[in-house]
Amino acid sequence: MTKQTFIKGAMILLAAGVVNRILGFVPRIALPRVIGAEGVGLYQLCYPFLGVLLTLITGGIPVAVAKWVAEAESQGGGARVRQIFRTAMGLTVALGLIMTSVMLLSAKWITTRVLTDPRVYEAFLVMAPMLLLIGVSSVYRGYFQGKQNMIPTAQSQVVETVLRIAAQLTLAALLLPMGLQWAAAGAMMGTVLGEVASLLVMLHHARKDRLEHPRERDGLDMPAEGAALPLEPLPAGRAPVLRKLLRLSVPITGSRLVGSLSYLLESILTARSLAAAGIATGAATAQYGALQGMIIPLLLLPTALTYSLSVSLVPSLSAAAARGDRAAIHKRLHQSLRLALVSGAPFVVIMGLLAEPLCRILYDHAEIAPLLTLLAPVGIFIYLQGPLQAALQALDKPGTALLNTTIGAAVKLYLIVELASRPDLGIYGAVIAISVNIVLVTLLHGISVLRISGFRMKLPDFVKVGAAMIIMGAACRWIMSHHPLSLEWLGLAAACTISALLYLALMAVMGIIDRHDLRRIPGIGRWF
Repeated sequence: MTKQTFIKGAMILLAAGVVNRILGFVPRIALPRVIGAEGVGLYQLCYPFLGVLLTLITGGIPVAVAKWVAEAESQGGGARVRQIFRTAMGLTVALGLIMTSVMLLSAKWITTRVLTDPRVYEAFLVMAPMLLLIGVSSVYRGYFQGKQNMIPTAQSQVVETVLRIAAQLTLAALLLPMGLQWAAAGAMMGTVLGEVASLLVMLHHARKDRLEHPRERDGLDMPAEGAALPLEPLPAGRAPVLRKLLRLSVPITGSRLVGSLSYLLESILTARSLAAAGIATGAATAQYGALQGMIIPLLLLPTALTYSLSVSLVPSLSAAAARGDRAAIHKRLHQSLRLALVSGAPFVVIMGLLAEPLCRILYDHAEIAPLLTLLAPVGIFIYLQGPLQAALQALDKPGTALLNTTIGAAVKLYLIVELASRPDLGIYGAVIAISVNIVLVTLLHGISVLRISGFRMKLPDFVKVGAAMIIMGAACRWIMSHHPLSLEWLGLAAACTISALLYLALMAVMGIIDRHDLRRIPGIGRWF
């Protein structure tokens, strides 16, 4: 099994994340053109419930597996690695079967009584298999990440994205003549097929690992068809393993459950608040679909990097904490947050200043551009939030992350009810509430990491990045206003490319990035 360094592992996940984000915009752009904003809204309305149930199944288990495997590897505890994997898989499969049953039995009640649009019923039923598929994949993913081998995670993400895109667009178009609800269900079926492919990739790597390390066979010998092995009753010797697994995973699950429930309540309260503001059901569904299906994914594009940093950070910080290496902890935190800040800043500038041409070219819906303009400035807080939360989990403070997330969620839901129900604000009230939540949670996470580890970001880094953003923004606007190109998309591409190159040059001149940083990038690092 190949083990990577922290930066190399992060860059492998980054490469996969960038590919996924780029490919992921194919259905984001094409799906609204096939089924419209209202169809996208039906598709998106299903996800909050899926998120809640997935959190109950997998919320903290993959992180706990990654953390424990990393600690055991640093101390040479191979037996514990095998125990934690088998226990985690058994628990996940059992929870997955229970939650799938709950979801199927309550589908009619949820889609008619809780959600504001009963047309989501078909898509809701179709997405049920994802609970077990994603649950099993997540345990394998946590195991490989704990081994600091990010290749299986990266490959499974890319395969899942490619198959999902093809299946989503094909099935949505084929089922559209049957009605908008069936088109949304077809798009959801494409997502399910993508998760099947992702699990198959993980099983391939698990089999390959068993062949390369036969002594670990008992730890990864899960049949592809059944799950009989993980579902065997836990012997007495596994009880301490299960208790420790729950002790590690429950606070993380709680933190993510708060986020998932917040997302679920956000979708319900936003729809009801828009109705209270006098907006019809179809229009409210379309507005919510535009926000969650078009604007938010565009804003989250740079999280390809922050996700990769967060995944690599947990085992790296856990191993450093197990050794008591405070200097390594500070080094990893500085690397992660600096990369998140530097890479996310130019996206904030482009999305904030060029929101209208972006939305017109990508989605053919220029009217939603004000939503992106309003949300873009808080993007930088989103990009810093992932590594900060991962740091709290790796440093055995998931309860702190849970408290911070709960405070932010409560404030957000209160503001949605107060603001989105006002006729003069409508959907913009929900955007303001989401923005306040993002900023608040990130600041609370930053204060918590400072108090726990003593680490603090260097203020000059923020000043330099801020200055570069201002210069980049001025150049971007000037190019967009004065370019001689006849096609708007060519002008947009020129403005983004030239201003981004200017930003990178400023980062190099100011000493934020240097040749040594570029040398760490797999593939092209040797050029520097």
